[in-house]
Amino acid sequence: MSDPTRLRATLIGACAILLWAALALLTTFTGPVPPLQLTGMTFTLAALLALGTWMARGENPLRHLRLPLAAWGLGIFGLFGYHALYFVALKFAPPVEASLINYLWPLLIVAFSALLPGERLRWFHAAGVLLGLGGTMVLFLGKEIAFDPAHLPGFAAAFACAFTWSIYSVLSRRLPDVPTDSIGGFCAVAALLAWLGHGLFETTHWPQQLGEWLAILALGLGPAGGAFFLWDIGMKRGDIRALGSMAYAAPLLSTLLLLLFGKGDFTWQVMVACLLIVAGAVLGAGDLRRQKPAS
Repeated sequence: MSDPTRLRATLIGACAILLWAALALLTTFTGPVPPLQLTGMTFTLAALLALGTWMARGENPLRHLRLPLAAWGLGIFGLFGYHALYFVALKFAPPVEASLINYLWPLLIVAFSALLPGERLRWFHAAGVLLGLGGTMVLFLGKEIAFDPAHLPGFAAAFACAFTWSIYSVLSRRLPDVPTDSIGGFCAVAALLAWLGHGLFETTHWPQQLGEWLAILALGLGPAGGAFFLWDIGMKRGDIRALGSMAYAAPLLSTLLLLLFGKGDFTWQVMVACLLIVAGAVLGAGDLRRQKPAS
């Protein structure tokens, strides 16, 4: 039998993966809003979401900001650091190659989880995440991929992206006493840093259409905001290796959503990737079927 608490937390974390699948599609509807400005807007919405939740519960917001320095450092490193590096990767390297390198983070989460107390990496965890990686690579077949040394800074940033998010995710497990509500504070600081970077390096461009505003609102409540709260629950209380395997569903589902909205063509690569990623997620989640009830 499975531990119901661990299973529920894993499913909550999987909801974050589903939300991230909508990131690319929603971003295409935001218009010419600069990247750092978009990051500042979405993180601000996420912080306001947390603030509204605290006020609705009648809680003092300052209570959720009294955190150890280690928690603040990890939260800002993960949320702001990852997104800043991701935008650098997209600026200095072709998006296909940058995305492919960036999606090493699920594999790294599974590998790093073996270093956590009480966790053990089994063969089906490794096999599941490798199937997912293979499926993701299939999605890029047929596209022009060339790791030109001239794009080395962008490739380095993409590798740093993968390590940043995987390290943040796994180390969150080492801070079980830091409540998920703290994500609201991390988002607030990340928003301030993004607005600062925007003021220094970008020209402000506000959305001109209602659809663009709605897309940004959806991003802040979902894949670029609310999903971080769900992921925190999954990382701290769920099956971290199963979530690492499931995470490869994000690029596949993202591709399927783009196809559904007419922003691409259905190909054999998508079908094969679907089979590989689903098989990898099922295999990598083997512990959810093997766990005994917690004592």
